[in-house]
Amino acid sequence: MTNETRKSLHGLAELVLAGPQYRRSGTIRLRVTPAGFATVAAPDLAVEADALVAGDQRLPLAGRTFAQLATGAGVDAGAPEGVYHDHSGADPGDTVVTRDAAAILAALATGDAALRRLSADAVPVLWPEHFDVGISVDEVNYGVSAGDTAIDEPYVYVGPWRPRQGSFWNVPFGAAVPIRDLGDVNGVFAFFEEGRARATE
Repeated sequence: MTNETRKSLHGLAELVLAGPQYRRSGTIRLRVTPAGFATVAAPDLAVEADALVAGDQRLPLAGRTFAQLATGAGVDAGAPEGVYHDHSGADPGDTVVTRDAAAILAALATGDAALRRLSADAVPVLWPEHFDVGISVDEVNYGVSAGDTAIDEPYVYVGPWRPRQGSFWNVPFGAAVPIRDLGDVNGVFAFFEEGRARATE
């Protein structure tokens, strides 16, 4: 799994899906799909491990820039303006890298499934600023991140809005563990459940 791949997927989420969606429909929220991730409003766009899907078009990701992919899908590449301060660091002229993309997308899909089991009422959102899928329940954030400068691989987190004390809380924003240490949806769900119980202590 490479930082370049993670940055590319993050860039696709931000520049090709969320930016055009925000300009047309006023929301930056994205959703996880079984094969990748997609917009929740117009324009109807989705990213899979090897392609950008726009209507009946499948545009191969490999070797293309964000701008070229956006143009092929009939949108303008660019982040949502004035909505958030953290960004992917990707530029519309950068070339997309897809090595090991399937592993990152699988982590997000596992997280989405575990979040839906945790709460039937909260709809998981894939946020383009941090490239993580999450929900908030009773002032606690739960989610799966594709990785970042703090943890350089996909990880599961529980982040109470109010700091907690104890050995479970191992990072400044709460608790986090690499998803590979938890195995499958059951393992991720169990970590969320433990976090929910610890947050009430």
